[in-house]
Amino acid sequence: MAKRDYYEILGVSRDASPEEIKKAYRKTAIKFHPDKNPDNPDAEDQFKEAAEAYEVLGDAEKRQRYDRFGHDGMRGGAGGFGGGGMSMDDIFSQFGDIFGGSGSPFESFFGGGGGRSSRQRRGSNLRIKLKLSLDEIAHGVEKKIKVKRYTTCDTCSGNGAENGTALRTCPTCNGSGQTRKVVNTMLGQMVSANTCGNCGGEGKIVDERCGTCKGEGRNLEEEVIPVKIPEGVGEGIQLSMSGKGNVPKRGGVPGDLLIVIEEKEDEHLKRDGTNIVYDLHISLIDAALGTSIEVPTIDGKVKIKIDPGTQSGKILRLRGKGIQDLNGYGKGDQLIHVNVWTPKTLSSEEKRTLENLRESPNFQPQPEKGDKSFFERMKEFF
Repeated sequence: MAKRDYYEILGVSRDASPEEIKKAYRKTAIKFHPDKNPDNPDAEDQFKEAAEAYEVLGDAEKRQRYDRFGHDGMRGGAGGFGGGGMSMDDIFSQFGDIFGGSGSPFESFFGGGGGRSSRQRRGSNLRIKLKLSLDEIAHGVEKKIKVKRYTTCDTCSGNGAENGTALRTCPTCNGSGQTRKVVNTMLGQMVSANTCGNCGGEGKIVDERCGTCKGEGRNLEEEVIPVKIPEGVGEGIQLSMSGKGNVPKRGGVPGDLLIVIEEKEDEHLKRDGTNIVYDLHISLIDAALGTSIEVPTIDGKVKIKIDPGTQSGKILRLRGKGIQDLNGYGKGDQLIHVNVWTPKTLSSEEKRTLENLRESPNFQPQPEKGDKSFFERMKEFF
């Protein structure tokens, strides 16, 4: 079954502001919250559908990808970016701050959230740097990234207890994760809450720790993660893979894997935004007589024509031979800066030939009327 458009799900236009999207999600989530619709079996699916839509449209980077590629850009096969398959606990953990609640984001609306009031802990994010060549940036590439991350312990299923036995409620805080202290002051009684020292704020304690993970409920393992990099990324751009970060101790929502792009310098071609710049050096003879010459591009070598009388500083444009804009605004061009090379040493015969040509009118500088400077020509391209 085809997915509905995310903008349609939240009932907003495609140019809606972040605040309008946030407000629309809040309204939709309240409307379809399962605790408010006990007799509607479809309510939970609609609730999750709204959360998935907000996960994408509420994130500027994911929203750009969705606007460009639609649902195809959000699939796991396209790099793992975007939402889908979220559980109720995932939703409560990620979007609770939108509703201002300290536990379930809906407890202030539904009197405690029907048993969902405890908010799951979230694991830490992982950040890595990924170096890409100009060719990989121009055409997109699928990379396999090796990372070390904390994953759920298979032996204890993540609860940290030996043989997967149940955890025991902490007797010190009675499972609340906090201890309260009442102090009598001149202004009356003051109550302070502190993290329980016995359970570390978890509300549960392990009587017999798992021998594999030593009671943490997670193990540090090396994992190879495939990620598809879209064409047009640039230096410093950060991509996010949801749920590929660290799992927290003894259960919770895993963090994200953040991939920061770095560009490798190309030997011949330089990048300038979506344009590619190439410095072409030709001889005085070729500039005067004209020639055909091969130049490199991001798609391989192409042959270009140098007109007779080409001047040093001339800029040639190869349209559409640049890099695809990440936001879908088309491809840039390749700009070829022509530099006429002057020989530093000459043989006696070459010197005589040039001396004979020195006084020729055709070898005297003859700027044409309306000729523009190099900087003026550059402005025409940018």
